[in-house]
Amino acid sequence: MDQSSYVKSLDGLRFVAVTLVLLDHWSNYQLGFQGSYLGVSLFFVLSGYLITGILLKAKSADILQNRSHNRSLKLFYIRRTIRIFPLYYLVIFVLFLLNEPSIRQNIFWLITYQTNNYIAYTGSWMGSYDHFWSLAVEEQFYIFFPFLIFFVNNKHLPKALIGLVILAVVLRFWFYFNHSEWVVPFVLMPTSLDALGLGSLLAYFFHIKKGEEILSTFQIKIGLFVSFLAYCSIVFLINSQPTEHDFYTTVLLRLFEAIFSVFLIFSFVKINDKSTFTSVKKLLFENEAVVFIGKISYGIYIYHHFLYNIYYSTNNNFIVKIFNKLNHFSTGFGDNIFVQMCILFPIVIIISTISWYIFEKPINNLKDRFKY
Repeated sequence: MDQSSYVKSLDGLRFVAVTLVLLDHWSNYQLGFQGSYLGVSLFFVLSGYLITGILLKAKSADILQNRSHNRSLKLFYIRRTIRIFPLYYLVIFVLFLLNEPSIRQNIFWLITYQTNNYIAYTGSWMGSYDHFWSLAVEEQFYIFFPFLIFFVNNKHLPKALIGLVILAVVLRFWFYFNHSEWVVPFVLMPTSLDALGLGSLLAYFFHIKKGEEILSTFQIKIGLFVSFLAYCSIVFLINSQPTEHDFYTTVLLRLFEAIFSVFLIFSFVKINDKSTFTSVKKLLFENEAVVFIGKISYGIYIYHHFLYNIYYSTNNNFIVKIFNKLNHFSTGFGDNIFVQMCILFPIVIIISTISWYIFEKPINNLKDRFKY
């Protein structure tokens, strides 16, 4: 995204998304709500919004200059490759050399971005790298989505995007009533399209219909409040059910997470008045430390499961050794979730910061050679 369209607080939202994932995973899902689900959905909606904005601008430039979209398509895939592939494949290569459990047996699924399909097909997670499923969803989305944006007339785009949203919900409904394992509709790319599609729809209205023509500031705040209440209601219904993966979790949760995420992004982009909301947004989400963590959230997401995974970490893991030593110091101290978070967060941020400056950022700067 070019600097002229950069919204600082959206990096603040990335911070929120990755923090929800980390807290949920590291606490063994003890937040009282599906925090990692919401974090991933927020990432999906943000991706749909930002990628669609980039593609629509490129499409408009192509039309103005009376040229084909081939160049823009090529540049999109080059820029995505530069940003996403290097760290992902570096981590896989290192894991392969270290012979991480089952890495060699599953190498095909990993290098082809099909970890989500593996999980859906086998009904089992992949150990310390099972979180790669969401990266696979996004990469699979990128394969077809630019063609939809470039080659569907702007007048018909809303229908196509709404169609993606409906398709995802219908598919999850179908999987649920056919008694599929809950993980299948959770990890597949087509069943994630409501989050990606709603983010894309928001970008369409901003870039084609212009943001000021959609809703007033007051209406956006009302929408944010109502969507948050709706999300909380779904969480309440889920927590009141006797089973963990019921109809609400499988079919409706992601949709309500996505709608809430849309209004959250909408409010961050559109509302810049003198209200308390704007003051809080600037204080909490445009803070330099928060924005920086949002910028390196890709690395944080990739590394966090290897740093500590409650199901797969062994006694040889240096983090587990730290927790055990703390338990010797004071019984149960090392098992305290708050203590663990205070140790894990700084470590993963330090690792991701080093990764950003030494590896990711120098490669990411190559995108300047491939501007739209």
